[in-house]
Amino acid sequence: MAAEVKRVAMWSGPRNISTALMRSFENRPDAIVVDEPFYGHWLKITGTAHPGADEVMRSQGTDWRRAAAALLAPLPAGKTVFYQKHMAHHLLPDLGRDWIDEVANAFLIRDPEEMLTSLMKVVPEPSIEETGLPQQLELFRRLADRRGEPPIVVDARDVLEAPEPMLRALCAALGIPFDEAMLAWPAGPRASDGVWAKHWYDSVERSTGFAPWRPKPDRVPERQRDLLARCREIYDSLHRERLTP
Repeated sequence: MAAEVKRVAMWSGPRNISTALMRSFENRPDAIVVDEPFYGHWLKITGTAHPGADEVMRSQGTDWRRAAAALLAPLPAGKTVFYQKHMAHHLLPDLGRDWIDEVANAFLIRDPEEMLTSLMKVVPEPSIEETGLPQQLELFRRLADRRGEPPIVVDARDVLEAPEPMLRALCAALGIPFDEAMLAWPAGPRASDGVWAKHWYDSVERSTGFAPWRPKPDRVPERQRDLLARCREIYDSLHRERLTP
């Protein structure tokens, strides 16, 4: 009997451990990954001036329907886990949601002050939509209503503080076996990385595992305290549902 295929859509905000978690899953011998498949569509619709935007759109296209169909396509022989790294803010209103019901969904969150102070180094005046938190909450509620139970929520700090217990808990919640290969990976780039890796992935390309969590001294400036409060409200509602070992 063929092994059951598990398609995992991990919905993250920016400046999280999303790429490291993608590395973790890709290091499994039974897994393949995809890196932000709706990025090109988001760039086309929003016109956001991200580094290498034209190259991104050329490399993956801008048709969300084609991208969504690829997420449900058959896997290569010997592969039974399809890990999909998604940025929640790419979930624009025109992007259909029906395909989401065909995959196992999970949410990756990070403390808003840590996230915002990192994001503001790249986007000095971010909107709340650029944090991905409203989109995460919208999708979380949609899935909870449809399935009668809250979907999986993972907090980045928990993973960094206890990688193995958290990954074991995540795999159990997803219904896949834990593999110790998820705890460490070779440094360097991957063919599966998006073409934007050269602009964003310096630190993860140097990594060989999850770096220990350390408190950050940075604080959100006064002019963005209202944004922080709005982010904190959404984060807290998701954090209450987070997975624990």
